[in-house]
Amino acid sequence: MTIVAVPLALQANDKVTLVDLFSKVAEQPWALLLDSCEHPHSHYDFIFWQPEAVVTDAAAWPSKLSELMTQLPHYQGPSELPFQGGLAGAWSYDAGRALERLPEHALADIQLPQLAVGLYVRALIHDRVKDCIWLLAPAGEIEHWQQFWQTSDSAAKNPEAFALAGAWQSNMSRADYLTKFAQVQDYLRAGDCYQINLAQRFTAPYHGDEWDAYQRLRDANQGPYSAFMRLPEGALLSQSPERFLRVDAKGHVETKPIKGTRPRAATPERDQALANALQSASKDRAENVMIVDLLRNDLSRVCQPGSVQVPKLFAIESYPAVHHLVSTVVGELQPPMQALDLLAACFPGGSITGAPKVRAMEIIDELEPHRRSFYCGSMGYISQHGASDTNICIRTLVAEHGALHCWAGGGLVIDSAGAEEYQETLDKVAKILPVLRSTSVSEMGT
Repeated sequence: MTIVAVPLALQANDKVTLVDLFSKVAEQPWALLLDSCEHPHSHYDFIFWQPEAVVTDAAAWPSKLSELMTQLPHYQGPSELPFQGGLAGAWSYDAGRALERLPEHALADIQLPQLAVGLYVRALIHDRVKDCIWLLAPAGEIEHWQQFWQTSDSAAKNPEAFALAGAWQSNMSRADYLTKFAQVQDYLRAGDCYQINLAQRFTAPYHGDEWDAYQRLRDANQGPYSAFMRLPEGALLSQSPERFLRVDAKGHVETKPIKGTRPRAATPERDQALANALQSASKDRAENVMIVDLLRNDLSRVCQPGSVQVPKLFAIESYPAVHHLVSTVVGELQPPMQALDLLAACFPGGSITGAPKVRAMEIIDELEPHRRSFYCGSMGYISQHGASDTNICIRTLVAEHGALHCWAGGGLVIDSAGAEEYQETLDKVAKILPVLRSTSVSEMGT
């Protein structure tokens, strides 16, 4: 079998988007959309479906996935395409347990696997710069899939519209959060960590189609590293603004940690003032540089000596709900290291753990009532020719067995103020929780 890539032949008058096309496979288990939400600086979007094999057991996942990659057929097509057959899917935060020895205090109540990664030889790749869509598939299937994607969806089954069946409930009240905040401060003063990420989880019952919910969230958030994945037991809905790791075919590495947040304001003047205040805030800059240093160390484990650099420090990126303080760290992979080695060296991302990473993860497991599941994990792809791109699963919801879970957290340092940090968690879901219900986010956590 040979994997080939050809232009997708749509009707000349078709103005379909990749979101429109994904609706044709959105109900299929293991269908995956990697979605830039038309972000102006994004180059590609992806649809993956019908993987050749899947891995759901997170034990020793770097070696398992590396072995799976050896089963890929030869690729024949444009060399510039970022995906030429390979891995795609989701790594839960708890997949980090395969890499580090961690305690088991937090309740694992979400019945999803710790890993949801497939070996894909079928994909649509939207080149947004050239405004064309490539069809990737085994050579003998190209005609079939051309016809499939051209066919109207008018006769397709219409799934039930999404709706919440009850109110959002947090797994910690405001008082609980402030108590845990005080415990974090004790650890910081004792010298256990420089920074610790603390998150609360919101949960609500629901019925209907999770893909419908994703589209509503997409319209409100426009996260440039968004994703939707249909699992046999549920779905993952990510509106992430944060890139985790990008690698090109030549081994150039980029990571863009977020640390520092302010809400958006109604007037342009006030909105700009909040952005300016974030960029100059000493506490937020200190949080950000701690994570930059952590990622520099992580990258240095697999990158060429001297290649790890920080070309951008403390840049402002603005989204519908919040302003973020974002830095950029780059490096060059040291042969024979590849994208999977990089992912394992850096997983989970330091921006959502704290520093030092392992001690911060131990404290997170002690203080947060429930395990994080896919929140703060990663979604993305790894192509057989070396290219890879993954997000950090913040602003991410996990749907399973009629329950929808959404988290919000933030990095705490010695100068943090509990009430402000608690409010920041609400700011981060201000364009998520209210979108799926009529009650305001300000009512949460009381």
